[in-house]
Order: sequence, then structure tokens, then C-alpha cells
Amino acid sequence: MLQKFGFTQYESQVFEVLTASEEPMDATSIVKYSQVPKSKIYEVLQRLVEKGLILTSFQERKKLYTALSLETTIEKLTTEFQANIDEIRNTNFKLHDSDERVWTIQNDASIKALLKERIQTAKKEILVTGWSDELASFLPLLEEKKKEGIKVELLSVGELDSGKLHAHVLLPDEKHDALERHKLMIIDHEEILFAGVEGDTFQGIHTLSKPLVKFFTEFFYHDVALTEITKKYEKVLMADEEIKEILMKLRY
Repeated sequence: MLQKFGFTQYESQVFEVLTASEEPMDATSIVKYSQVPKSKIYEVLQRLVEKGLILTSFQERKKLYTALSLETTIEKLTTEFQANIDEIRNTNFKLHDSDERVWTIQNDASIKALLKERIQTAKKEILVTGWSDELASFLPLLEEKKKEGIKVELLSVGELDSGKLHAHVLLPDEKHDALERHKLMIIDHEEILFAGVEGDTFQGIHTLSKPLVKFFTEFFYHDVALTEITKKYEKVLMADEEIKEILMKLRY
């Protein structure tokens, strides 16, 4: 009967033997009467203990087992069954959409407007990277979000007076001609807006795609780490021509 409640055949056999016995039994006796293989008996007994259907005790260094009374077992199973029914009844089932669409946007003014709009929606965290002269226009809004308890972290290319905001600052070397104008914002680890220069105009993408959000988040922290390492060990790194040449090729 226990198998109808999701118990295995071996669990049912062991419970039947313990219920039929008027005295507690040790593992050897349970194996004899239940026909459960000796190699499996302790595993089966432990599962029944965890499910709360049998009790254990020690007598003269021997571990003994006994089952709950049948009425108590019925009450326990009935209560659990009803609880499962209630859980199903109170569960709202719905499909969780995964929006993998990537939207493109052109025109720098439109991109900035969209960035400001998305900042307003942040509930937990805002990660932003870009050039200092462009980040400056977002600082008042970012400061307001910080006051709301939202984590704000900046990576600026060029000196930036960030006030109380947490900012990492990359000061480009004069030979660092690989640096390109860009803007990247990551909101709540759920969406990104990235824009770069194509020709003479900014072109951007906005997406909730989880793989892209993960990629750009790692991209952000990669640049933060590189910025801080370069700042701390600048003299050592720049003295090594091979390393310096590599650093000058990085786009950030």
C-alpha cells in the first residue's frame, strides 16, 4: 500500500515487517523477514527514518528499529497529502518568458534618452562605463538612485568628479589609440544597453538576453580589474615594452 504514496518496494517491505512485529527488530532480523538484500537494508532504513515512519534506539550496542503505529502513519500520510493538495491549489502556474530579442537604436540623443529611462527602472544595481564627458550628464540621476539604496558602480575613461558614487577611472596613455567611444549600462543583472561608434555616429543595442547580459557584465568587471591593476602597477607594467604594447591594443 505504501507504494501508492510514492514509497519504494523495499521501503514497503521493511515497513510491513516492522508493523507486523510486536518487538523492535535489528537489521539482521529485518533482512530475514523482509527479503530486502543485506546490501540495501541500511540505506532503506535510513530513508524511512528520514521520512519519519520508523523510530530507532540502541540496546546493548545493537541498533533497533520499530515502526509508527498504523493509525499514526495513516494520519501522517493524510496530513502530508492534504498539504500537497493545498500547495498545488495555491500555486500560480505560468510560463516564464525568456526575451532573447536584441533591439538596435541609432542617434546619440536617443541613446542617451533611453539610458536615462532605464536608470529610472533600476531596483538593485546599476553598472555604467563610458567616457567621462558623457558620463557627467548621468551623474545627478545616478546619485538619486544611490540615495534610494541602489548600488551604482562606474568605470570612466578619463578623469571624473563622481562625488559619492563608486567610480573606477582609467586615464588613457597618449599611445592608447585603440580606445573607442562607447557607453555600457547594465541594470539589475537583467538588461544591458551598449552603444559604440560606427563611422561618426553612435549605434546601440538593448536586450534582456541572459547570455548577452552575462557576457557584458563579465566584460564590465574585466575592464574594472584591468583598470585597477594598471593603476596600481603602472610603472612596472609600462616599463615592460611587451606588456605595454598589449595594453595599448586593448579597447576597454
